Amino acid sequence: GTIFLDEIGELPLETQSRLLRVLENGEFIRVGSSKVQKTDVRIITATNRDLITEVDRNKFREDLYYRLSTLPIAVPPLRERPGDVVLLFQKFAFDASERYRQESFELSLDAEAILMNYRWPGNIRQLKNIAEQIAVLEQGPRIDTDTIRKYLPARAENNLPALFKEAGRESDVSERDIFYKVLIDLKKDVSELRKVVFGMLDNNDTTEEATDRGAANFTRLLSNENTSNESNYAPTHSGHHEEDDDVYDHVVIEDKDSVSEHEVLSLEAKEEELIRKALLKNNGRRKKAAKELGISERTLYRKIKQYEIES
Repeated sequence: GTIFLDEIGELPLETQSRLLRVLENGEFIRVGSSKVQKTDVRIITATNRDLITEVDRNKFREDLYYRLSTLPIAVPPLRERPGDVVLLFQKFAFDASERYRQESFELSLDAEAILMNYRWPGNIRQLKNIAEQIAVLEQGPRIDTDTIRKYLPARAENNLPALFKEAGRESDVSERDIFYKVLIDLKKDVSELRKVVFGMLDNNDTTEEATDRGAANFTRLLSNENTSNESNYAPTHSGHHEEDDDVYDHVVIEDKDSVSEHEVLSLEAKEEELIRKALLKNNGRRKKAAKELGISERTLYRKIKQYEIES
C-alpha cells in the first residue's frame, strides 16, 4: 500500500532513525510486541521546510533525506500561482455546499481579483477553510467583495510593501529617549564617584594630598554634570515677568553644599563610618559588607584592623 507522511520535516530525530530502518529493511515491530513483521509499502511525504537546510543544521538525517527524495515534486505556494486560486476556491466551495446541502454560489469578478491578489500565508488549508465558511454561513447566489473581505484576516491583500507609521508616537519616543539619557548619565556619574572614593580606599591613600586630589576630581565631576544637564535638558523657552521679581526678593536659597562648622571632614572618619554602617547593615558578614562597599574582602579586613572595629 501507500503511506502519506505530512510535515516530515517536523519528525524527531529518534523517529527518523526508526523510519529509516523500516525503509531500509522493510521490518517493524508493533507497539507492545516483540515480533518482527515485514512490510512492503510506498512512502509519500510532504513538508514546507527546506530539508537541505535542515540537514546542514543537523535537524534532519541526511541518509533519510536521500532515501525519501527518489522523486521530488516541488509545489509552489498559492501566491506564486494566482491562476489556480479561483479554481480551487470554487472546488472547495462546491464540495462544502454539497456536504451541508447549501445553495451553490458564484464569485463576482472583483471578488475573484481579491482572492488572486491575496498572499495566502496559510496556503491551501487557509483557502479551503475560507471557502467552506462562506459556503456554510453566507446566503445568496453571488458573493461580492464585501463578503470576501469579512473572511480574510487583517493582512495585506497584495504583494506590495506598505509603510506603517503609528500616529502620536514621536513625542513619546522623544520623552523616553531623554529619560533614558538622564538615567545613563546618572549611572555613569555614580560609577565615577565610586572610583574616586573607593580607589583611594583600596590604595590606603588617605594623605592630605590624596584628599585634595579626590575633592578636586569630585568637584570637576559635579561641574561637568551641571554643564551637561544645562545643555541637554534645558527648557526650550522661558518667560519672565517684572511683577514676579517682588515675589522672589526675599527668598533665601539654602546652599546644600555649604559645610557646617562642626562637621567632620576627615576622610578616615568618613571611611570608618561607612565600614561600620556596612557591617551593621549586613549583621557583621564581612563578605557582603565588602561587596556593598565595592572593595575587596582583604581590604575590608585590613581596614577593620586599622580602625579597631569589632564585628
